Order: sequence, then C-alpha cells, then structure tokens
Amino acid sequence: MKRLVIKVGSAVLTEQNRIARERMQNLVNFISDLRGKYEVILVSSGAVAAGYTELKLDKKILANKQALAAIGQPLLLHRYKKKFEAFGILPSQILVTASNFNSPAQVEVAKNAINTLLSNNVLPIINENDATAIDELVLGDNDQLSAYATYYFDADLLVILSDIDAYYDKDPRRHDDAVVLKDVSSISKEALNAETTAHTSFATGGIVTKLKAADFLLQRDKKMFLASGFDLSDIRSYLLEDTHTGGTLFK
Repeated sequence: MKRLVIKVGSAVLTEQNRIARERMQNLVNFISDLRGKYEVILVSSGAVAAGYTELKLDKKILANKQALAAIGQPLLLHRYKKKFEAFGILPSQILVTASNFNSPAQVEVAKNAINTLLSNNVLPIINENDATAIDELVLGDNDQLSAYATYYFDADLLVILSDIDAYYDKDPRRHDDAVVLKDVSSISKEALNAETTAHTSFATGGIVTKLKAADFLLQRDKKMFLASGFDLSDIRSYLLEDTHTGGTLFK
C-alpha cells in the first residue's frame, strides 16, 4: 500500500479567526476515503487559530503565538478526534521540530512511532511543536516539515492542500492569462528565492514555501502534488480515480 503525507494549511483550516468546520469535515471525509487505498499521514496547521478562539492575543508577538499554539493543539486534536470518530478512525498527535530530522537516530525514533501507529490503523497527525520551535515558528514552515516527513518517513507522495490550487506560469492574482503548470520537473532559483507572502492572518507561507518543499523532494526523487483545499475534486480525481484534471504534480 502506498504511503501519503497530506498537508493542510491554515488558509484552508481557518476562516474569520476560527476553525473552518465545513472544510475540516470535508478533509476528514476525504482522508477516510483515502485510507482504503493508501496509508495516510496528516500534517495539519491550525493550532494557533484554534487557540485564538479561546484567547485573543496579538499573533504578531512570538511569545503570544507560542501560547496560542499551546492552547490550540489539544483543541485542534479534539476536533479531529470527534470528526474521525464517525468513521471509526483513531487519530494520534506527533509534535516535531526540524531538529527531529537532524540525525539518523532521531529520524529512526520518529519513524518507528509513525510505523507503529500506521500498522495499528491509527492516523498520525503531525504538527510543529510551535510552543518551543522558535525558528520553525518564525518561518511557519509546515510545508517544509511535510516535505521532511514525506522523505524521512518513506512516503511515496506529498499532497499539499492550500488556498493556492496549482502552480501557474505567473501570478494568477495579477495576470488573467496565467496558465496552470500541470507537470513540473524543476524549479528555477528565481522562484525559490522570491519573497514569501501569506494570504491569511494565520498563514505564514505562500507559494514560495510550497516550491521549496517541492524542490526538496524533487532533489530526492520524491513527488509532490499541489491542489486546492477548498475544492477537493482535483485531488480526489488524482488519488482515487488516477485522473490528473487540475493541480500541479512535481515529479
């Protein structure tokens, strides 16, 4: 059975300073459908937004953001648990930082935990340990974290579900004639070094962090698929019907 890492960002999971319940439910439904065909690891953002629903702190201050993440992590997992319960799926939480991938020994410990969970039909939900991971939190790089998880945990494909529905030949927000690049095998240095921009108050990435994740995997002969997290029809078609209708495949 092939192994997938599904990464869902804050732009998808949050709306008007709270968790977007319908989109989270659609994600849960989708993962439930996938598990008949794939082993699934979920990398989920949204802890800071979940924490903000309970305590309104200024997210621009790092210590506040760390506190919100600490409040939000159990709330986020509780919401996942309630939704996955309906499908008989038991979720689990694994908090990591980039430092967990710094040595083979640390990678092996994490991978053994992942493999044990999957072998027992438990869904691993990975997130950054935002309360203590200062560098990662500043960068907000769950895209990079999901790329690490894909490579080091032996997944076949990373799927990034975002408010960005594909990789275009130019910025579709500024150019009406922008065209989707359905298949990408290399990424220019210019694109990788462009300014990082986020689209929501809780998101800290943008297309650049996704391209960096894709580049990391391309250099290691792994694949990544970028698709909309608002409308899951493109990724459903690709993963469940073997049809590439929309989104971008990096391979």
